[in-house]
Amino acid sequence: MENSISPLHNYLSYALAAAHRKVATSLNARLRRHGIQIEAWRILETLDEGPRLTMGQLAEIVLMNPPTLTKLVDRMVSDGLVHRQVAQGDHRQINVLPTDLGRKRMMQIRQEIQQQDAAILNQLGKDETAQLVQLLRDIA
Repeated sequence: MENSISPLHNYLSYALAAAHRKVATSLNARLRRHGIQIEAWRILETLDEGPRLTMGQLAEIVLMNPPTLTKLVDRMVSDGLVHRQVAQGDHRQINVLPTDLGRKRMMQIRQEIQQQDAAILNQLGKDETAQLVQLLRDIA
């Protein structure tokens, strides 16, 4: 095979997917040392912000479909990281809340996430990183 770049590399969608794959692979390796998946980190980080969220709200924020979120939350409940509670305003809704162990684990893995972000910041520079974040938010 020739060393030339495939026409596929000229597509923005491909570049975004390739960047996502590289970052996700690195982050997965970092979090695996703590026994946490990326999606579980997103849940813990979101719950650490404080508001009580329903499963539907949480699914939207952490970029998961509801059935997959339910399965992961089941595992997190079994691992003692979160617990479910009937919502105060609507008893048909369920809130997911972090446990003390979940908060402790979040503090342990937050440093890994910050180191991952710092590596990207060092590679791109502060201004370019801020611009990239804003551009990606605009797309999302």
